[in-house]
Amino acid sequence: MKRYRYGLFFLTVILGAFALYRCFADRCPDHKEPESVRIGITLYRDDDTFINSICRILETEAKKYEKTEGIRMILDVMDAKEDQNTQNSQVDRFLALGCDVICVNMVDRSAASVIIDKAMDREVPVIFFNREPVSEDLNRWEKLFYVGANPKEEGVCQGNMIADAYDACPEILDLNGDGKVSYVILEGERGHQDSLMRTEWAVQTLKNRGVDLEKLTGGIANWQRSQADALMGQWLEKFPEQIELVLSNNDDMALGAIDTLRRLGIIRPVCVAGIDGTPAGLDAVESGLMLGTVVIDRETYGKTMMRMALSLAETGRTPEDISLERGAYFRCPSYPEIRKRKDEAPETGKIE
Repeated sequence: MKRYRYGLFFLTVILGAFALYRCFADRCPDHKEPESVRIGITLYRDDDTFINSICRILETEAKKYEKTEGIRMILDVMDAKEDQNTQNSQVDRFLALGCDVICVNMVDRSAASVIIDKAMDREVPVIFFNREPVSEDLNRWEKLFYVGANPKEEGVCQGNMIADAYDACPEILDLNGDGKVSYVILEGERGHQDSLMRTEWAVQTLKNRGVDLEKLTGGIANWQRSQADALMGQWLEKFPEQIELVLSNNDDMALGAIDTLRRLGIIRPVCVAGIDGTPAGLDAVESGLMLGTVVIDRETYGKTMMRMALSLAETGRTPEDISLERGAYFRCPSYPEIRKRKDEAPETGKIE
């Protein structure tokens, strides 16, 4: 009987101590285990200049958050090297690591359903960015989101930027004075929605503004400077005196065209226009080598994306102050940056 009483006494003491510990822990959050947030990021190609710049902003914002909030931030960044199967495997890896949120820059936008299925099974939110999945895929679940610019607005902005320059001084674009602008176009990627929309609306806007256009040729350069350089070289051989304007879907390809013009010593002041507003692109505009570029606000892009990821990881919801179209789309703002009036030929030298 005495042994029973001792056992009951010790059991009461243990239960009381446990209750006090729970109460103390609930009232003193400083005694909780250290928290962490893990975000998986897979890129279609990590040497893409624009994508790389967004990734750097995400990393900077993660470090700031870790410092101010005392929450450990883990970013797992992987390069899919333009292979969709590789990207699918990377998502499997993120899920196995216990990532709270996954950010996906799709290799093939039409293949998002495979990644969505994996994420839904584990109830892990996904933020797609820069390469927009088809709407049918994004509408499948309330924890799927897209962050990116509006390609139609970018195309319209590029067209208006060029039309403004033409209205101010037609001879800047109409080099031979025949009343029309002969152009070539560097397209980003076959079938890519941003490439298609930027091209369509830049050209249509110029026509709507009354600029008489003549398309000489165009080609796919896959967003890459080196490929644009090669294409421009071929076009200059075919149209040595006709090209007056180079329309480019992004700054890297625009810089590739400029590289060719510089290397071949072309003194005709061919106008080149880009999109993205990368540091190198802005430098080219400032120095007079590029007519202009459409600047995508990368800071807003990266910071908004990180805020969404953190909020989803911690609360399962996006921040209330971030306005989302149809509850899933954040469209990053963009604006034109055009060089000051400069009629003479560009300075010599290659843009790095």
